Amino acid sequence: MSLKILTVDDSKTIRMIVARAFQPFDCEIAEAANGVEGLAAAAREKPDLIILDLIMPLMDGVEMLAKLKSDPVLKSIPVIMLTAEAGRENVLKIAKLGVRDYMVKPFKEDALLEKAGRVLNLQVKAKEKKVKTLDDPALILIVDDKPAIIQQITEGISGTPWKVVGKAAGAEAMAEAKSSSPDVIVISLSLPNEEGFNLLQQFRSNPVTRGIPIFGMCVKTDLDLQARAEKSGFAGVITKPIDMESLKTKFIRVMELDVSTKYFSLDGEIQVLTLPEKITDQVTAAVEHYLQLKLNGMVDSGMNKFIMDLSQVVQVEPSLVKMIASTIQKRQILAIKIRIVGSPALKEQFKSFKETYEIKIEPSVAEAKKAFQPAKAS
Repeated sequence: MSLKILTVDDSKTIRMIVARAFQPFDCEIAEAANGVEGLAAAAREKPDLIILDLIMPLMDGVEMLAKLKSDPVLKSIPVIMLTAEAGRENVLKIAKLGVRDYMVKPFKEDALLEKAGRVLNLQVKAKEKKVKTLDDPALILIVDDKPAIIQQITEGISGTPWKVVGKAAGAEAMAEAKSSSPDVIVISLSLPNEEGFNLLQQFRSNPVTRGIPIFGMCVKTDLDLQARAEKSGFAGVITKPIDMESLKTKFIRVMELDVSTKYFSLDGEIQVLTLPEKITDQVTAAVEHYLQLKLNGMVDSGMNKFIMDLSQVVQVEPSLVKMIASTIQKRQILAIKIRIVGSPALKEQFKSFKETYEIKIEPSVAEAKKAFQPAKAS
Protein backbone atom coordinates (compact mmCIF):
# COMPACT_ATOMS: atom_id res chain seq x y z
CA MET A 1 0.00 0.00 0.00
CA SER A 2 1.27 3.47 -0.89
CA LEU A 3 2.34 5.82 1.87
CA LYS A 4 0.46 9.10 2.23
CA ILE A 5 2.36 12.34 2.79
CA LEU A 6 0.67 15.66 3.48
CA THR A 7 2.60 18.87 2.85
CA VAL A 8 1.15 22.02 4.40
CA ASP A 9 2.80 25.23 3.19
CA ASP A 10 1.58 28.54 1.79
CA SER A 11 4.46 28.45 -0.74
CA LYS A 12 3.50 26.62 -3.91
CA THR A 13 7.23 26.30 -4.69
CA ILE A 14 7.90 24.44 -1.43
CA ARG A 15 4.95 22.11 -2.07
CA MET A 16 6.32 21.44 -5.55
CA ILE A 17 9.81 20.67 -4.16
CA VAL A 18 8.35 18.22 -1.65
CA ALA A 19 6.25 16.48 -4.30
CA ARG A 20 9.27 16.21 -6.61
CA ALA A 21 11.46 14.78 -3.84
CA PHE A 22 9.04 11.91 -3.19
CA GLN A 23 8.17 11.31 -6.85
CA PRO A 24 10.47 8.24 -7.23
CA PHE A 25 8.86 6.53 -4.23
CA ASP A 26 5.61 4.70 -3.68
CA CYS A 27 3.87 7.69 -2.10
CA GLU A 28 0.68 9.67 -2.52
CA ILE A 29 1.15 13.41 -1.97
CA ALA A 30 -1.62 15.62 -0.61
CA GLU A 31 -1.22 19.41 -0.36
CA ALA A 32 -2.66 22.25 1.68
CA ALA A 33 -1.86 25.99 1.65
CA ASN A 34 -2.53 26.77 5.32
CA GLY A 35 -3.37 25.22 8.67
CA VAL A 36 -7.14 25.23 8.13
CA GLU A 37 -6.82 23.33 4.87
CA GLY A 38 -4.13 21.16 6.45
CA LEU A 39 -6.38 20.00 9.31
CA ALA A 40 -9.15 19.13 6.88
CA ALA A 41 -6.71 17.22 4.65
CA ALA A 42 -5.22 15.38 7.64
CA ALA A 43 -8.69 14.28 8.80
CA ARG A 44 -9.61 13.19 5.27
CA GLU A 45 -6.36 11.50 4.17
CA LYS A 46 -5.02 10.11 7.47
CA PRO A 47 -1.43 10.64 6.19
CA ASP A 48 1.60 8.66 7.36
CA LEU A 49 3.65 11.88 7.60
CA ILE A 50 2.91 15.61 7.66
CA ILE A 51 5.46 18.16 6.46
CA LEU A 52 4.28 21.37 8.10
CA ASP A 53 5.40 24.96 7.59
CA LEU A 54 5.76 27.09 10.72
CA ILE A 55 4.59 30.46 9.40
CA MET A 56 1.35 30.53 7.32
CA PRO A 57 -1.74 32.73 6.99
CA LEU A 58 -5.16 31.91 8.56
CA MET A 59 -3.70 29.22 10.78
CA ASP A 60 0.03 28.80 11.32
CA GLY A 61 1.94 25.60 11.95
CA VAL A 62 1.97 25.95 15.74
CA GLU A 63 -1.82 26.20 15.97
CA MET A 64 -2.37 23.38 13.49
CA LEU A 65 0.05 21.15 15.37
CA ALA A 66 -1.73 21.87 18.66
CA LYS A 67 -5.07 20.86 17.13
CA LEU A 68 -3.49 17.69 15.65
CA LYS A 69 -2.13 16.68 19.07
CA SER A 70 -5.53 17.22 20.69
CA ASP A 71 -7.29 14.96 18.19
CA PRO A 72 -7.16 11.29 19.33
CA VAL A 73 -7.29 10.09 15.71
CA LEU A 74 -4.57 12.39 14.35
CA LYS A 75 -2.24 12.93 17.32
CA SER A 76 0.09 10.03 16.48
CA ILE A 77 0.88 11.23 12.92
CA PRO A 78 4.59 12.19 12.79
CA VAL A 79 5.32 15.79 11.79
CA ILE A 80 8.41 17.35 10.24
CA MET A 81 8.31 21.12 10.76
CA LEU A 82 9.68 23.59 8.20
CA THR A 83 11.08 26.90 9.45
CA ALA A 84 12.92 29.83 7.91
CA GLU A 85 14.87 30.50 11.11
CA ALA A 86 17.82 28.42 12.31
CA GLY A 87 18.47 30.14 15.64
CA ARG A 88 18.85 28.07 18.80
CA GLU A 89 15.83 29.70 20.45
CA ASN A 90 13.63 28.89 17.48
CA VAL A 91 14.88 25.30 17.30
CA LEU A 92 14.15 24.77 21.02
CA LYS A 93 10.69 26.21 20.53
CA ILE A 94 9.99 23.76 17.69
CA ALA A 95 11.34 20.83 19.68
CA LYS A 96 8.92 21.59 22.54
CA LEU A 97 5.98 21.37 20.14
CA GLY A 98 6.39 17.61 19.86
CA VAL A 99 7.43 17.36 16.23
CA ARG A 100 9.43 14.37 15.00
CA ASP A 101 12.04 16.52 13.24
CA TYR A 102 12.53 19.92 11.64
CA MET A 103 14.18 21.47 8.56
CA VAL A 104 15.40 24.99 7.86
CA LYS A 105 14.40 26.51 4.53
CA PRO A 106 15.81 26.47 1.92
CA PHE A 107 16.61 22.75 2.02
CA LYS A 108 17.83 20.09 -0.37
CA GLU A 109 15.58 17.27 -1.48
CA ASP A 110 18.13 14.67 -0.34
CA ALA A 111 18.07 16.10 3.18
CA LEU A 112 14.28 15.93 3.29
CA LEU A 113 14.29 12.33 2.10
CA GLU A 114 16.88 11.42 4.71
CA LYS A 115 14.73 12.81 7.52
CA ALA A 116 11.54 11.29 6.11
CA GLY A 117 13.36 7.96 5.77
CA ARG A 118 13.89 7.92 9.54
CA VAL A 119 10.12 7.98 9.99
CA LEU A 120 8.85 6.03 6.98
CA ASN A 121 9.98 2.94 5.12
CA LEU A 122 10.22 4.61 1.73
CA GLN A 123 10.10 2.17 -1.17
CA VAL A 124 11.09 3.01 -4.73
CA LYS A 125 8.11 2.69 -7.07
CA ALA A 126 7.92 -0.77 -8.57
CA LYS A 127 8.68 -0.56 -12.27
CA GLU A 128 7.33 -3.00 -14.78
CA LYS A 129 9.37 -6.09 -14.05
CA LYS A 130 11.74 -6.80 -16.92
CA VAL A 131 13.65 -10.03 -16.74
CA LYS A 132 17.31 -9.13 -17.05
CA THR A 133 19.83 -11.47 -18.62
CA LEU A 134 23.59 -11.66 -18.98
CA ASP A 135 23.26 -9.54 -22.12
CA ASP A 136 21.83 -6.54 -20.24
CA PRO A 137 24.12 -3.74 -19.01
CA ALA A 138 24.69 -3.21 -15.29
CA LEU A 139 26.65 -0.74 -13.17
CA ILE A 140 29.02 -1.99 -10.46
CA LEU A 141 30.27 0.58 -7.93
CA ILE A 142 33.58 -0.33 -6.24
CA VAL A 143 34.61 1.67 -3.17
CA ASP A 144 38.32 1.07 -2.56
CA ASP A 145 41.33 3.33 -2.06
CA LYS A 146 43.53 0.87 -4.00
CA PRO A 147 43.31 1.58 -7.77
CA ALA A 148 44.83 -1.84 -8.56
CA ILE A 149 41.79 -3.63 -7.08
CA ILE A 150 39.36 -1.49 -9.08
CA GLN A 151 41.39 -2.20 -12.22
CA GLN A 152 41.49 -5.92 -11.47
CA ILE A 153 37.70 -6.15 -11.16
CA THR A 154 37.25 -4.02 -14.29
CA GLU A 155 39.44 -6.41 -16.27
CA GLY A 156 37.86 -9.47 -14.66
CA ILE A 157 34.36 -8.64 -15.92
CA SER A 158 35.52 -7.23 -19.27
CA GLY A 159 33.71 -10.02 -21.11
CA THR A 160 30.34 -8.84 -19.81
CA PRO A 161 28.22 -5.75 -20.62
CA TRP A 162 28.75 -4.57 -17.04
CA LYS A 163 30.49 -1.29 -16.27
CA VAL A 164 32.69 -0.63 -13.24
CA VAL A 165 32.90 2.76 -11.53
CA GLY A 166 35.53 3.12 -8.82
CA LYS A 167 35.55 5.61 -5.94
CA ALA A 168 38.26 5.94 -3.28
CA ALA A 169 36.18 7.46 -0.47
CA GLY A 170 32.72 7.27 1.07
CA ALA A 171 31.50 10.76 0.21
CA GLU A 172 32.34 10.27 -3.47
CA ALA A 173 30.69 6.84 -3.43
CA MET A 174 27.47 8.14 -1.85
CA ALA A 175 27.21 10.92 -4.42
CA GLU A 176 27.77 8.42 -7.25
CA ALA A 177 25.19 5.98 -5.86
CA LYS A 178 22.53 8.68 -5.51
CA SER A 179 23.04 9.93 -9.05
CA SER A 180 23.54 6.67 -10.97
CA SER A 181 21.71 3.98 -8.91
CA PRO A 182 24.25 1.15 -9.35
CA ASP A 183 23.05 -2.45 -9.55
CA VAL A 184 25.70 -3.67 -7.08
CA ILE A 185 28.07 -1.97 -4.64
CA VAL A 186 31.34 -3.45 -3.33
CA ILE A 187 32.97 -1.75 -0.32
CA SER A 188 36.50 -2.42 0.86
CA LEU A 189 36.50 -3.23 4.57
CA SER A 190 40.11 -2.10 4.88
CA LEU A 191 39.23 1.58 4.36
CA PRO A 192 40.59 3.69 7.24
CA ASN A 193 38.57 4.68 10.31
CA GLU A 194 35.88 2.00 9.86
CA GLU A 195 34.69 3.85 6.76
CA GLY A 196 33.52 0.64 5.07
CA PHE A 197 31.05 -0.23 7.85
CA ASN A 198 30.00 3.40 8.28
CA LEU A 199 29.32 3.68 4.57
CA LEU A 200 27.11 0.59 4.67
CA GLN A 201 24.94 2.25 7.31
CA GLN A 202 24.75 5.44 5.27
CA PHE A 203 23.60 3.52 2.21
CA ARG A 204 21.03 1.61 4.24
CA SER A 205 19.64 4.74 5.91
CA ASN A 206 19.18 6.59 2.61
CA PRO A 207 15.91 5.66 0.83
CA VAL A 208 17.52 6.11 -2.60
CA THR A 209 20.27 3.54 -1.96
CA ARG A 210 18.58 1.34 0.65
CA GLY A 211 17.67 -1.49 -1.72
CA ILE A 212 21.00 -1.83 -3.55
CA PRO A 213 22.83 -5.12 -2.79
CA ILE A 214 26.16 -4.35 -1.09
CA PHE A 215 29.17 -6.65 -0.67
CA GLY A 216 32.06 -6.21 1.74
CA MET A 217 35.57 -7.02 0.53
CA CYS A 218 38.60 -8.13 2.55
CA VAL A 219 41.53 -10.55 2.46
CA LYS A 220 40.67 -14.25 2.60
CA THR A 221 42.63 -14.86 5.83
CA ASP A 222 40.79 -12.22 7.88
CA LEU A 223 38.02 -14.49 9.16
CA ASP A 224 37.05 -12.15 12.00
CA LEU A 225 36.41 -9.29 9.58
CA GLN A 226 34.37 -11.59 7.32
CA ALA A 227 32.20 -12.70 10.23
CA ARG A 228 31.67 -9.11 11.32
CA ALA A 229 30.70 -8.11 7.79
CA GLU A 230 28.09 -10.86 7.57
CA LYS A 231 26.58 -9.79 10.91
CA SER A 232 26.54 -6.14 9.81
CA GLY A 233 24.13 -6.76 6.94
CA PHE A 234 26.31 -7.04 3.84
CA ALA A 235 24.81 -9.20 1.07
CA GLY A 236 28.01 -11.24 1.18
CA VAL A 237 31.78 -11.03 1.37
CA ILE A 238 34.22 -10.98 -1.56
CA THR A 239 37.66 -12.22 -0.54
CA LYS A 240 41.05 -11.26 -1.94
CA PRO A 241 42.74 -12.60 -3.98
CA ILE A 242 39.55 -12.34 -6.00
CA ASP A 243 38.18 -15.38 -7.80
CA MET A 244 36.55 -13.67 -10.80
CA GLU A 245 34.19 -16.56 -11.63
CA SER A 246 32.92 -16.58 -8.05
CA LEU A 247 32.63 -12.79 -8.15
CA LYS A 248 30.50 -12.87 -11.32
CA THR A 249 28.33 -15.62 -9.85
CA LYS A 250 27.67 -13.47 -6.76
CA PHE A 251 26.74 -10.49 -8.94
CA ILE A 252 24.43 -12.63 -11.09
CA ARG A 253 22.68 -13.92 -7.98
CA VAL A 254 21.98 -10.56 -6.34
CA MET A 255 20.95 -8.95 -9.64
CA GLU A 256 18.59 -11.90 -10.21
CA LEU A 257 19.73 -12.33 -13.80
CA ASP A 258 18.16 -14.98 -15.99
CA VAL A 259 21.19 -17.01 -17.12
CA SER A 260 19.15 -19.69 -18.87
CA THR A 261 19.98 -18.22 -22.29
CA LYS A 262 23.63 -19.06 -21.61
CA TYR A 263 22.79 -22.77 -21.63
CA PHE A 264 19.35 -23.27 -23.20
CA SER A 265 18.26 -22.47 -26.75
CA LEU A 266 15.59 -23.49 -29.24
CA ASP A 267 16.45 -25.13 -32.55
CA GLY A 268 13.12 -25.17 -34.32
CA GLU A 269 10.92 -27.40 -32.18
CA ILE A 270 13.89 -28.89 -30.31
CA GLN A 271 15.04 -27.67 -26.90
CA VAL A 272 18.85 -27.72 -26.72
CA LEU A 273 20.98 -27.65 -23.57
CA THR A 274 24.62 -26.77 -24.33
CA LEU A 275 27.13 -27.28 -21.53
CA PRO A 276 30.55 -25.60 -21.35
CA GLU A 277 33.96 -27.24 -21.31
CA LYS A 278 34.29 -27.18 -17.53
CA ILE A 279 31.42 -28.37 -15.35
CA THR A 280 31.72 -26.44 -12.08
CA ASP A 281 29.34 -26.45 -9.13
CA GLN A 282 28.11 -23.03 -10.30
CA VAL A 283 27.32 -24.39 -13.77
CA THR A 284 25.49 -27.41 -12.38
CA ALA A 285 23.46 -25.28 -9.95
CA ALA A 286 22.49 -22.81 -12.69
CA VAL A 287 21.44 -25.52 -15.15
CA GLU A 288 19.47 -27.51 -12.57
CA HIS A 289 17.69 -24.31 -11.49
CA TYR A 290 16.23 -23.88 -14.98
CA LEU A 291 16.06 -27.50 -16.20
CA GLN A 292 12.71 -28.44 -14.68
CA LEU A 293 11.20 -25.14 -15.84
CA LYS A 294 12.38 -25.80 -19.38
CA LEU A 295 11.08 -29.38 -19.37
CA ASN A 296 7.70 -28.26 -18.03
CA GLY A 297 7.60 -25.51 -20.64
CA MET A 298 8.22 -28.07 -23.36
CA VAL A 299 5.27 -30.17 -22.22
CA ASP A 300 3.01 -27.11 -21.98
CA SER A 301 3.86 -26.06 -25.54
CA GLY A 302 3.60 -29.53 -27.03
CA MET A 303 7.32 -30.04 -27.62
CA ASN A 304 8.90 -33.42 -26.91
CA LYS A 305 12.47 -33.33 -28.33
CA PHE A 306 15.41 -32.43 -26.08
CA ILE A 307 19.14 -32.49 -26.94
CA MET A 308 21.85 -32.36 -24.28
CA ASP A 309 24.92 -31.12 -26.13
CA LEU A 310 28.02 -32.17 -24.17
CA SER A 311 30.42 -31.92 -27.12
CA GLN A 312 32.48 -29.20 -25.36
CA VAL A 313 32.72 -31.07 -22.04
CA VAL A 314 36.22 -32.41 -21.36
CA GLN A 315 35.88 -34.02 -17.95
CA VAL A 316 32.83 -35.89 -16.68
CA GLU A 317 32.01 -34.88 -13.12
CA PRO A 318 29.70 -36.81 -10.76
CA SER A 319 27.36 -33.81 -10.64
CA LEU A 320 26.93 -34.04 -14.42
CA VAL A 321 26.20 -37.78 -14.25
CA LYS A 322 23.61 -37.17 -11.53
CA MET A 323 21.92 -34.45 -13.60
CA ILE A 324 21.78 -36.66 -16.71
CA ALA A 325 20.34 -39.60 -14.77
CA SER A 326 17.71 -37.37 -13.18
CA THR A 327 16.76 -35.90 -16.58
CA ILE A 328 16.36 -39.37 -18.07
CA GLN A 329 13.98 -40.29 -15.26
CA LYS A 330 11.94 -37.15 -15.92
CA ARG A 331 11.87 -38.06 -19.61
CA GLN A 332 9.84 -41.15 -18.86
CA ILE A 333 7.35 -39.20 -16.76
CA LEU A 334 6.97 -36.30 -19.22
CA ALA A 335 7.15 -38.39 -22.40
CA ILE A 336 10.11 -36.40 -23.74
CA LYS A 337 12.60 -37.82 -26.24
CA ILE A 338 16.22 -37.12 -25.23
CA ARG A 339 19.40 -37.36 -27.29
CA ILE A 340 22.88 -36.77 -25.85
CA VAL A 341 25.78 -35.41 -27.92
CA GLY A 342 29.40 -35.96 -26.90
CA SER A 343 32.90 -36.91 -28.00
CA PRO A 344 34.27 -40.48 -28.10
CA ALA A 345 36.45 -39.61 -25.09
CA LEU A 346 33.36 -38.50 -23.16
CA LYS A 347 31.63 -41.75 -24.07
CA GLU A 348 34.53 -43.71 -22.58
CA GLN A 349 34.35 -41.70 -19.37
CA PHE A 350 30.65 -42.44 -19.04
CA LYS A 351 31.49 -46.15 -18.84
CA SER A 352 32.91 -45.52 -15.38
CA PHE A 353 29.45 -44.60 -14.10
CA LYS A 354 26.71 -47.22 -13.95
CA GLU A 355 24.04 -44.50 -14.31
CA THR A 356 25.27 -43.62 -17.81
CA TYR A 357 26.99 -46.80 -18.94
CA GLU A 358 24.34 -47.74 -21.51
CA ILE A 359 23.53 -44.22 -22.72
CA LYS A 360 23.82 -43.80 -26.47
CA ILE A 361 26.08 -40.85 -27.38
CA GLU A 362 25.51 -39.09 -30.71
CA PRO A 363 28.63 -37.60 -32.36
CA SER A 364 26.98 -34.27 -33.31
CA VAL A 365 23.82 -32.23 -32.95
CA ALA A 366 23.00 -32.98 -36.59
CA GLU A 367 23.14 -36.71 -35.90
CA ALA A 368 21.02 -36.23 -32.78
CA LYS A 369 18.34 -34.52 -34.88
CA LYS A 370 18.36 -37.44 -37.32
CA ALA A 371 17.96 -39.85 -34.42
CA PHE A 372 14.61 -38.21 -33.60
CA GLN A 373 13.28 -39.17 -37.03
CA PRO A 374 11.35 -42.42 -37.21
CA ALA A 375 13.19 -45.28 -38.88
CA LYS A 376 12.20 -45.90 -42.50
CA ALA A 377 10.53 -49.18 -43.25
CA SER A 378 12.75 -51.42 -45.33
